[in-house]
Amino acid sequence: MSVRMKVVASGLAATLALGACDAVTKTTAAAVPLEATAQAAPLTASGPAVPVAAEDPTDENLQYSAGVVQLDPLPDQNAKLFGTAGGDPAMNGLYTYIAFYASPADGWAIYRLGDFLDYTIVSSAPGRVDLDIHESTIDEASGNIGDRHRKVIVSWTPGADDGPPGAVTVTPAE
Repeated sequence: MSVRMKVVASGLAATLALGACDAVTKTTAAAVPLEATAQAAPLTASGPAVPVAAEDPTDENLQYSAGVVQLDPLPDQNAKLFGTAGGDPAMNGLYTYIAFYASPADGWAIYRLGDFLDYTIVSSAPGRVDLDIHESTIDEASGNIGDRHRKVIVSWTPGADDGPPGAVTVTPAE
């Protein structure tokens, strides 16, 4: 099962975390994959079920938020990595971003890192996150699709008063 599918199970939490104009530290629970939590015995109903209505399907903010399939808060950095589903999943399809919280009025400063099959955080430190990227490749001569892993260092300098950076860089790494 891909990382994207694992996180879909907790999609509601990710949707709320991405859409909220709140500090990143309040979204950390959304990043725990369902199978990483201890499995307890099923609950037993103790009252009547309450129906829940579907949200307005024309609400663009909710539609965009529902596209989030991976969410990784970067603790103590006022930032998070997230991926949205899109494009052809046979040829990448995880649009990957890093976002920095600015303020309730300004929301998030968001930088697109790329279009991958998957990413894994190798390590993180202030102003930096190291990623292992799994992505599709195409041989232009034959049209054959292959895949590769590569590592990159995503880095930035925090803005004034720990605000969003003015720039983010992606550097190949070993």
